[in-house]
Formats: sequence, C-alpha cells, structure tokens
Amino acid sequence: MTKKLENALLMIWVVALTATLGSLYFSEIRSYVPCELCWYQRIIMYPIVLVSTIAIIQKNAKIALTTAVFACIGAATSLYHYGIQKITFLQDSAPSCGQVPCTGYYINWLGFITIPFLALTAFVLIAALSFYMLKVIKEEK
Repeated sequence: MTKKLENALLMIWVVALTATLGSLYFSEIRSYVPCELCWYQRIIMYPIVLVSTIAIIQKNAKIALTTAVFACIGAATSLYHYGIQKITFLQDSAPSCGQVPCTGYYINWLGFITIPFLALTAFVLIAALSFYMLKVIKEEK
C-alpha cells in the first residue's frame, strides 16, 4: 500500500473515531439522549472505526469501497436529519421519532452547527477520502 493510501486510510480512521467519541461524549458525559435518527447515524459511523482499524492493520486499501458506501448512506441520513431540524417545510412533515424529537437540537453553535451537522461533516470527509482512495487504487492499476 502506498503512503498516499495509508495516510488517507489513517485520516478516515481519525475522522470516524473522533465522530464516535464525540457522540459518546454528548450522550454519556453531557447526558444528551439521542433521537432515533441519531441512533441510525451511530449505527452507520461506529463500524467505520472498526473496519478502518482492521484495514490499517492489514494494510488493505480496498476497504475504501466499504467506507464509501457507509459514508454515503450516513451522509444522506445526516442531511435529512439536519434538514428536519433547520427547514420549516421538513419540520412540519417530520415523523415522530419517539422519546426525543428528531427536530430538536441540543447544540446550535453559530446558528447552524448541530449534532447532525457534525455527523454530516464527518461522513462527507470519510466519503471524500474513500473516493480519493478508490481513484488512487484505479490509477495504480
């Protein structure tokens, strides 16, 4: 595996681990109860940490396709969640999310940074790095 691929894979791991630790900080330290869509985003993010850890150990850059798929699904989920928080039209048609409403938010830094926005940022970074890795792999063939 080339140094470019190794660095990109390491960056995927760092982003996914940071997002995972951030979500655990909000729920376990700050005691923010995750809504249903937050749980779905966690279910998508947490395996990226595991598979990227294994890929780093095995020096397996082909994991980029897997991380790209997870990241795209996660980004779509996060984008929808962010939309129902910030867009009135979507808020009105948002489904009931159970104990904690998905339309609410615990943080609203600078008027636009919410927890789903942070997750969306992480998923977009992981997707971009994964597609970069796929491009490098294709060029090496």
